[in-house]
Amino acid sequence: MSETALKAPGAVAPGGDANRWKALVFIALAQLMVVLDATIVNIALPSAQTDLGISDGNRQWVVTAYALAFGGLLLFGGRIADKWGRKRAFVTGLAGFALASALGGAATTGPMMFGARALQGVFGALLAPAALSLLAVMFTDAKERAKAFGIYGAIAGGGGAVGLILGGFLTEYLNWRWTFFVNVPFAVVAAAGAYFVIREPEGGRNRSPLDIPGVVLSSLGLIALVYGFTRAESDGWGDGVTIAMFVASAVLLSAFAFVEARVKAPLLPLRVVTDRNRGGIYLSLGLAIIGMFGLFLFLTYYLQVVKGYSPVKTGFAFLPMVAGMITGSTQIGTRLMTRIPARFLMGPGFLVAALGMLILTQLKIDSSYGTQLLPAMVLLGLGMGTAFMPAMSLATAGVQPRDAGVASAMVNTSQQVGGAIGTALLNTIAASATTSYVKDHIAQAASKPQQQLVGLQGMVHGYSTAIWFAVGILALASLIAFTFVNAGRPGSTPVASGQGEGIEDEVPVPVVAH
Repeated sequence: MSETALKAPGAVAPGGDANRWKALVFIALAQLMVVLDATIVNIALPSAQTDLGISDGNRQWVVTAYALAFGGLLLFGGRIADKWGRKRAFVTGLAGFALASALGGAATTGPMMFGARALQGVFGALLAPAALSLLAVMFTDAKERAKAFGIYGAIAGGGGAVGLILGGFLTEYLNWRWTFFVNVPFAVVAAAGAYFVIREPEGGRNRSPLDIPGVVLSSLGLIALVYGFTRAESDGWGDGVTIAMFVASAVLLSAFAFVEARVKAPLLPLRVVTDRNRGGIYLSLGLAIIGMFGLFLFLTYYLQVVKGYSPVKTGFAFLPMVAGMITGSTQIGTRLMTRIPARFLMGPGFLVAALGMLILTQLKIDSSYGTQLLPAMVLLGLGMGTAFMPAMSLATAGVQPRDAGVASAMVNTSQQVGGAIGTALLNTIAASATTSYVKDHIAQAASKPQQQLVGLQGMVHGYSTAIWFAVGILALASLIAFTFVNAGRPGSTPVASGQGEGIEDEVPVPVVAH
């Protein structure tokens, strides 16, 4: 290929649409709403459970109903965005998410709440890939793309921690229902802004007939996989239904891969995931999320149960991590993304995050926030922010415009599945270590206060044991990033511009030899 790639006929100029930066504001707002919702409801769950009379056995469905619908329908949502138009899918997803949130806030029974959460997941599965694919086709200039994905990456990484802050504030000072109602103004503003500002490039739609067998097999396979991990957390890995879910998932997803390799217009073209760079990104991102989700859970319980922090104080305790993610994404990642290959941002980023995790393996009951938790959170934030930013940009770079939605959906799918695995796997490890510790030490505790102390020590021991596994998982994510992601500077990769049907449009930037 020549030093300068030829631009495809009719491609969007490097400057792109004049309103692209205004559009980014509304896309970022929608992404923030989706990410917030993953954690904001967790803070409100105890209050909602009491008000609605939800049993302990059924309360998991407030989280599980959302996770199953969202994780199971992401690929379908991504393909709908490709076929229907990303702007239309984006606005429809926002409207539906607002309606579902209003229903959740107004819920009077447990089943009504579960239904609202499932509906949130359905529209979230349409909204999330549409948002990311809009960025992919609207920002085609390398430097501008770096800035746009820096902002998006910071929100994707830090939004969960912000959700803990907002959830704590709304639950403590208003009412748990506001953790749902707060989504409505977010969605209305984002939808109105997107409707008037976003101008999606023409010609990038996928007009092929919808792959119905692929939709059914992928949705059922992903639902079975997510539910299997969710059930493993509550009922154990040896539970009959848990094992059946994993077996069913393996069979369904294998059948999905078989079908996709043979149908004329697949839901997920295998070229999207078999590309060395994209495959490495999906895998390393999923592994990183496994570690992060488990950590959010452990630190929340550690701060509230062991340290006695209020929900609001717990949320603010996560702020240094958010600040680190924003700095890593918008300052480090954005500035270096067009200068060095992605693997030299992703690999070291995951290692810095692992170093932060390593500090937390030494957690004790009397650990100081200022000298132990604070530096660990800053390192975690910096590392994840630096790694997430180029990963999200490169995952959608060079993909055919008609596949931008489904490629974006794969980013969300790897995160969603990673979150389900992380919560179940690390929780199980922590619970097992806690049980073992208490069993070995409880006989030495004569009084009730001493027994309570052993219980807390066992809890912290369980967390630190599980965090050791998270350190190893992040190190593996780093190794995969270094090994698989061999693209040059992200700015040197052909970028989907939204023009042409099945043509990889290229931005005229220097090609770097690998």
